[in-house]
Amino acid sequence: MLKWRAAARTDAGCQRQRNEDNYYVSPDQRVFAVADGMGGAVGGAKASKLAVEAIEQHWEASPPSMDDQDAIHSWLVDAVHRANDAVWHEAEEDAAVRGMGTTVVVAVQSDKNFIQIAHVGDSRAYLLRDGKPLLLTNDHSVVQEMVRAGRLTEEQARINPYKNLITRCLGHEEKVEVDHTPVDVKAKDWIVLCSDGLPTVLRDEQICDVVLKKQEPDVVCDELVKQTLDGGAPDNVTVVAIQYLDSNSDNGAK
Repeated sequence: MLKWRAAARTDAGCQRQRNEDNYYVSPDQRVFAVADGMGGAVGGAKASKLAVEAIEQHWEASPPSMDDQDAIHSWLVDAVHRANDAVWHEAEEDAAVRGMGTTVVVAVQSDKNFIQIAHVGDSRAYLLRDGKPLLLTNDHSVVQEMVRAGRLTEEQARINPYKNLITRCLGHEEKVEVDHTPVDVKAKDWIVLCSDGLPTVLRDEQICDVVLKKQEPDVVCDELVKQTLDGGAPDNVTVVAIQYLDSNSDNGAK
């Protein structure tokens, strides 16, 4: 079985007064989540906080068997639905935050060299392997739908004025469709979860380059946030970095 270690960082960025992102890393480093809220300064921060709290509570109350892939899949989808319920009901009950919502990307590390990822919105998960970045999630956004339809290039999407307009999130509907991605990981792989504040500034190749040069999850997170801030950071930025090591490694990994 592989070992792994993880770190996380978040920053409000250069142009936002409040950080509406939230993240969760379970104490046993089995569950990882990033949520990027929307709906005004109060609503956005509250929505993302409610989402990660719902995931945390579900993990503490009823974790799945870590060697059962079907159980992990079911748990993940249920966790995201619970997060959606939490945001939806709060928005319905409190007029001050009505219309708030949040993206979410959640990952669960199993005992069988598998990590499973669920997401809604445009927060992302990357697999970095052999010096190359692979985007594991499809942004639920207007511009990415145009990219997938061949109407925009990736470069055009980066500067499109509607790039932050998402088509699916938690809290806007009573029920939400959840995308699910299973990933077979191996030694020397990295998984990076992030809010859209990171890829808005850094290209996938730049993210990968930081990982290759730094080789420590906490340093990787620090450097990715630093480079995003150096690039102007128009939005909040949150990063979770997970590094996989062979089973003989002895440097603080799980």
